[in-house]
Amino acid sequence: MSTPDAVPVSLAEIARIAGVGRAAVSNWRRRHDSFPTRIGGTDVSPQFSLAEVEQWLRDNGKLKDIGGRELLWPRFEALGSRNESGLAVAEAARRMRSAKARIARPELSAQARDLVSEAAKLGRAEGPRETFEFLLQRWLETHVRQLSTTPPQLAALMVRIALAVRLVPGEGVSGKGVPGEGGLGEDGLTVLDPACGTGHLAAAAAQEYGRPGLELLACELDPALAALASARLEFVTEDRAVRTRVSTADALRDDPFAGEKADIALCNPPFNERDWGYEELATDQRWTHGLPPRTEPELAWVQHLLSHLKPGGAAVVVLPPAVASRKAGRRVRGSLLRTGALRAVVSLPPGSAQPHSVSLQLWVLQAAVNGSAAAPPSQDALLVDATRFARPGSREPSPDWAALGSFVLAAMATLDHPDQDPPEGAVRVPLLDLLDDEVDVTPGRYTASVTEPSRKELLAKWEEFGSLLTGLADHAQQLSLLDFEAGAPQTTATVGDLVKAGALTLRAGQQPPETVTPTRGATVPFLTVADLLHDGAPGGLLATDSAHAVAEEGDVVVAGVIRAFKAWVHEGPPVALGPQLYALRVDPEKLDAHFLAGCLRAPANGRQAGTHASSSSRVDIRRLQVLQLPLERQTVYAETFRRLRAFEALVTKAEGFGKGLVSDMSDRLAAGGLTT
Repeated sequence: MSTPDAVPVSLAEIARIAGVGRAAVSNWRRRHDSFPTRIGGTDVSPQFSLAEVEQWLRDNGKLKDIGGRELLWPRFEALGSRNESGLAVAEAARRMRSAKARIARPELSAQARDLVSEAAKLGRAEGPRETFEFLLQRWLETHVRQLSTTPPQLAALMVRIALAVRLVPGEGVSGKGVPGEGGLGEDGLTVLDPACGTGHLAAAAAQEYGRPGLELLACELDPALAALASARLEFVTEDRAVRTRVSTADALRDDPFAGEKADIALCNPPFNERDWGYEELATDQRWTHGLPPRTEPELAWVQHLLSHLKPGGAAVVVLPPAVASRKAGRRVRGSLLRTGALRAVVSLPPGSAQPHSVSLQLWVLQAAVNGSAAAPPSQDALLVDATRFARPGSREPSPDWAALGSFVLAAMATLDHPDQDPPEGAVRVPLLDLLDDEVDVTPGRYTASVTEPSRKELLAKWEEFGSLLTGLADHAQQLSLLDFEAGAPQTTATVGDLVKAGALTLRAGQQPPETVTPTRGATVPFLTVADLLHDGAPGGLLATDSAHAVAEEGDVVVAGVIRAFKAWVHEGPPVALGPQLYALRVDPEKLDAHFLAGCLRAPANGRQAGTHASSSSRVDIRRLQVLQLPLERQTVYAETFRRLRAFEALVTKAEGFGKGLVSDMSDRLAAGGLTT
């Protein structure tokens, strides 16, 4: 039997087990001498024995009724290997569904097998599907930097697009599939995902298609992901007669479904994977639109999907935006357009899927209909710019999924109806305009609005500007009431001193390698000083298996160059840091992250720590000064620093909004029609 005594847990995991915040756990550790002692980790990220923590929580009445799942997950994480923990979760799911099933994974260690048995027993007691979904979600969160998943909302939208676009056998355009119903007069539906990961897209297809006769074909190169996908689909389809086949293989090199055809295909393939089989697949029959260049693996996936579609079938694939315009792929893009295979391109808002800082695209593909009665290829392509549905004010970038879905599906409804105008933000572009020297199918190039704002839109903008000014006045009044003691001596310490004292750790960003070959899905946004000077958003991607400094949520990031000097507490998904950027991780028992960021970002601090060697002088991070205050007093300063940052953000927003109003009013006046 596996022993939880040796299983380490962090402060964050203890907080989850107890159902409280991390600050509460730090409080317990300070105030209770009986709190378990550290068994590993560092002063900044200590680790404790799971068994000792559980006993302490029970003895002190702090273990809430949360079931056994929270106590179970740290033991899966303690297996160490991503593959073994993933295979163990998948095996536990199989055993949850059948108490008499035997271990089907001989490669699992004895510790993992014992854990599988315990997890299966717990799952049967607390709910097999709920327990599996909990363990799967924790596994995905733990390995988020190594995996790329498709959010459920995006997966559902992709299924609805494919069902809406495909032609039902034996029917014309009027017989198109209906989202959620699967069309009229059809006999079942076959869905293919050749790079399924943990099965997000196939699961969405099962949930969206409610009619009988569903068949799911999925393939994944990674054995752990394939096992998890198989387990997930078993649960999703347990109450229905659905045929499911999940293969562990490289779909491009060794297609397990060669010769089989699907009604719809869905895919979120690995990006920028140069070793996709260019040499050995040079004469492959799937390349009917031309051999994909070595640097265009995404176009290999596009043609792979098309080769598996039944006549009139539809495919929807997630692609990085560069695929729409890179010079190397223009011949393949041109052929896709001329033959009518590429029907539409949708630009998604940032945050729709990993990497969250990039505006990814959906390519909508369709196989030709055989026979002499088949309609000729369309003479235009539908380009849809949905980037405006982003929520820039949210903590983590996430689109307005309801509005985004309605807009995209409304645009798709006009695809084969030239008499209907697509909604604003979508446009039909004649192939003659697209088939130039660049063959650029980026929607933003063709959908930019040139119309003057209406009176209603202007009034709404003036109202929002007035709200901004009111907010500015409120913040200004609060900040103006702050009082300062004149001449009071204050003790400070440098960042270097704090590092030596163990109050924080300091990691420096680096220049990326000249050539990067990311692993499947293993990418992270890459932030540079140039990005900060532009718009603040990361402008590149980096393989997560590189040795770069990565800022996690709660870290303080400092730009160590005078022209872009700033410090802030990082929020959102991890981001890799380029040269002259630094990540500082505080010990929460000694330093408040927002207090530290507020002290560091003071302009005078940057000037005194600057090298002054040139106009682009650097800042010596270790020389930056930080006030020496007790933790309780730091929180007061931290709150004030937050208010000051909020005021600064309002000033910046009001400035930009005001300039936009001036521009809009100028356009409206220049168009004439002034009545007073």
